[in-house]
Amino acid sequence: MNRIINIMSSKVRKQIYIEQSQDNLLKSIAQQRGISEAEIIRTCIDLHIGDAIATSQINLAAWSAEKAFIDSIKNRPSLPPGRDWKREDLYER
Repeated sequence: MNRIINIMSSKVRKQIYIEQSQDNLLKSIAQQRGISEAEIIRTCIDLHIGDAIATSQINLAAWSAEKAFIDSIKNRPSLPPGRDWKREDLYER
């Protein structure tokens, strides 16, 4: 019994509105998997927030440096009849 109280005390109660189709799907999945609807919702939140956090942690400084490198190649004058660099040169960095 203490374990149940400890688990519940670490959670925050939220009340939300969902579409009827979402409720039907949630009930169906919970029944198929033998877990609570709340557990499914928590798992979905974890998955979605994990994606959002991963996206926000992209190293913007690295992307800026890469863009500057591309711009430096793109904007330097080329010798006739075309560019003065080879694709392989890009992989030597």
